[in-house]
Amino acid sequence: MRVTYVVRFQVLPDRLERFLTLLNAVLDAMREEADFRDAVLHRDPDSACRLMLVESWESHEDEDEEQIHRPYRRAYHEALADLLVRPREVTEWRTLRMDQRDMRFESHVADELVEARA
Repeated sequence: MRVTYVVRFQVLPDRLERFLTLLNAVLDAMREEADFRDAVLHRDPDSACRLMLVESWESHEDEDEEQIHRPYRRAYHEALADLLVRPREVTEWRTLRMDQRDMRFESHVADELVEARA
């Protein structure tokens, strides 16, 4: 059964660029995983350092037992304590319905960094 994780982050303002660099590397590597389905990173329009990641996997067991321990996640996990205001909040959700218009990769990270610095 497909599982979705909603992860909320409050990043320290002077560490946002480092956080996004580490997270983007993890997201890029996750795309190669067989059970990975999709991930969407959101930014709060009222707080540039408040982010929410929504990632979906084909099964909870694979993500929970294997994916979380992949070597490409190590640097990201080890750095979180120094990058965040408080520990990330993770909740788990089960998919009931999914509708999508198309499946193209989009990234607005560079635009968001410029806007966050302004």
